[in-house]
Amino acid sequence: MPQKPKLVVFDLDFTLWPFWVDTHVTPPFRMKSDGTVIDTAGAHITLYRDVPEIMAQLHGEGIRIAAASRTGEVAGANQLLDLFHLQHYFSIKEIYPGCKVTHFERIQKKSGIPYSEMVFFDDETRNIRDISKLGVTCVHVGRDGMTSKTLEDGLESFALRARGVQ
Repeated sequence: MPQKPKLVVFDLDFTLWPFWVDTHVTPPFRMKSDGTVIDTAGAHITLYRDVPEIMAQLHGEGIRIAAASRTGEVAGANQLLDLFHLQHYFSIKEIYPGCKVTHFERIQKKSGIPYSEMVFFDDETRNIRDISKLGVTCVHVGRDGMTSKTLEDGLESFALRARGVQ
């Protein structure tokens, strides 16, 4: 059985949803009676398609989940996590402007989980580069955002690294 991480960390913008919450949409957000989420301007707001399934899968496997986002729109990001019914999956959230390394230092301290037992998914190469230096298995998320295939590839990379194959 492949080794699994103890913690999976997700960026938010262009990783879980296809926009920057501080520039592309207009908070506050609300849910319409049909279950769709809209911003103040009435624009329909969505997650990437596989995100709810990914969260449920990780949670079901007992893997802890954290968020690390540099957005300046902290309230809006948290509101979206609530409206999309994702809030309960996150045991740790580091959502504020600043350095991703600081986010991870705080995540590591709060969780007690070594960096080597974490996987991080992000759309920005600079974050992948910075966080990989800590010993975290990092996965670059492509244009389609977080997909089940991206998760599978990331978990496989983690398992190979844990066995010393990479």
